[in-house]
Order: sequence, then C-alpha cells, then structure tokens
Amino acid sequence: MSRSPHKPLSFQLRAELYTQLAQMEIAGLPFSKAFAILQLAPSAASRVDAARKLAARGVDPAKAGERSGLFTLLESRLIAAALSAGSPAAMYRRLADLNTQRAMQLAAMKSRMMMPMFVFLLALFIQPLPQLIGGTVSVAGYLVLALRPLLVLGLAFFGVRWLFALLRDRPAEALLLQVPLIGPLIVRRNVRDFLESLALMLEAGISMLDALPAALETIEISPIRRDFAQIAVRVENGATLADALKGLAFLNKSNNRMRLVEFVTTGEASGKLSEMLVRHTNMETEAINAFYQQLADWGPRIFYGLIMLWMAYGLLTGGGFMPKVPKDL
Repeated sequence: MSRSPHKPLSFQLRAELYTQLAQMEIAGLPFSKAFAILQLAPSAASRVDAARKLAARGVDPAKAGERSGLFTLLESRLIAAALSAGSPAAMYRRLADLNTQRAMQLAAMKSRMMMPMFVFLLALFIQPLPQLIGGTVSVAGYLVLALRPLLVLGLAFFGVRWLFALLRDRPAEALLLQVPLIGPLIVRRNVRDFLESLALMLEAGISMLDALPAALETIEISPIRRDFAQIAVRVENGATLADALKGLAFLNKSNNRMRLVEFVTTGEASGKLSEMLVRHTNMETEAINAFYQQLADWGPRIFYGLIMLWMAYGLLTGGGFMPKVPKDL
C-alpha cells in the first residue's frame, strides 16, 4: 500500500472531524451533506472543500476522505470496512476517541513545558545582564549575547530534523533506536501502533491478509517496519499470528513479548483475536503514557536545574557583580 501524499491532520483536528461525522451519521445525514456542513479549523479548509467536491461527484466516503487528505490511509480502510458492514457511526466514534486521547496527551506535554520554556527565555536575558551593568558590552552586544543561544539551539533543532529526514531508511534510524530510554520507547510505540491498527481492522471485518499490510504502514521507523513485514509472509504461508510474532527481532527485545504472544494465542483459539489485541494495546498505551507522565514530571525539574546552574555561572563570571581588576593595575 502506497503512502498518502498528504501530511495527516493534527490529532485535535481529527478528533473534531470524527466527532462531527459520528454525530451527523447518527442524525441520518448522507455523506455528501455531512461534508457540506462540516466545520473544521481554517488550516483544514482546503481539504474539506476537496472532500465536498469529490463527494458531489459520487466518490465513496472513504476514498473522498483519503484523496482529500482528511483521512489517513488506515482510517480510510477502516471506514470503508465499516461502510460495507452498514453504518460507520461506531467507527467514527472509535476514531474520535483514539484521536482525542492522543490530542490530550500531546496537549498535556506541551502545557508542562510552557513554564520551563518561559524560564529559559528569561534566563537568556538575565545571564549576560552583569556584562551590560558592568559596561563591558553595549545594548546591541547585550541583545546579541542574549539571543545567540536561542539561535544556536534553533539551528541545531532544525538541523537534526533535516538530517533524519535526509537519512530516512538509512542507518540514522538504527542509531536512534540504540539511544537509552528513547530507543526502547520508540520501538514500543511503533509496535503498539501496529497492533492497535491491526485490531481495529480485524474488528471492522477486514481479513488478516488485507489488514497486515495496512497496519504495517503505521510503523514509522523503517528497520522495525522491515522486521514486521515478515508477519504477512509467514501468515500467508500458513502460520498463526502468534507463531508469526515469535521470531521478530524487535519484538524479542521487548519485555512484553510473552504477554502479547499469550494474548494472541488465546484470541486465536477463542475467536476473539481483535478483543485480545485491544486489551494488549490498552495496557501498552497505559505504560507509554506513564513514561510520558514521568518525563513530564521530571523533565521540567531537570531543565530548571540546568537553567539555574547556567544563570549562576553567568552571574558569577559575567563581571557585573564581581568586576575584574584590569590587567594593567
């Protein structure tokens, strides 16, 4: 399955999109009329307009949403399956809940970092203040000293993003997975996304062999994606999903491999595979959220400590409060 040319909408916008679609579907509005009254932020206006035009030409809802960029490829598959089974209202609600949860998590992380960032910006202007007071720099020089670290950090941030975009599908991603704490978290999140997508598609009635390639597209890191691509081959050759999961390199490194295999084995034996996958992914989501919560709790504290040390160093060595004796005296 090819990747969409559109960048996915934000979690918040997708939550609003699916909430509105669910409400209008329950109210009995046909798809074309639902898109005619859909209200999203201006940043999504062009996509909504494109979807309206496609719907007016008779394009089915899933394809219209995908081609306009409102739906991701996975969401399009899920909605298409729900439409073939009857009403997509339940799937709209499920997608709204998932995106709402992700949006709330992201918003919480951002809100916790607002104060540390404010303190950091304040520190930028306090740190060179002694030199301005001591008369060793002009006002223009003071502004340069204050803003230079911010410029350097900004260039470093965009430089790293550009480097990883340039080296995508190359060794850079493999190196990223070796970073302590961050690497295991990336693996865990990608595996969770894959299994969650697979569970949703199986729940929607999509066959295993059709669902696996689509779920594979939710894995962002290419080494993990190549590893998990083996599942479809093994299942197509007659292996159960539980057996297909056992030989995966990245799954073998995780602490939850045994639980996942046990859940999948139970689900396949009882005919409730999607339900067992949902139980597993819910537990993984809770564990990942707990890690993010700890990061949100300790990250600002560490950041504050570093800023205080930096400010103290600048005040003690800046020459404003402890002027240096000229060398010629």
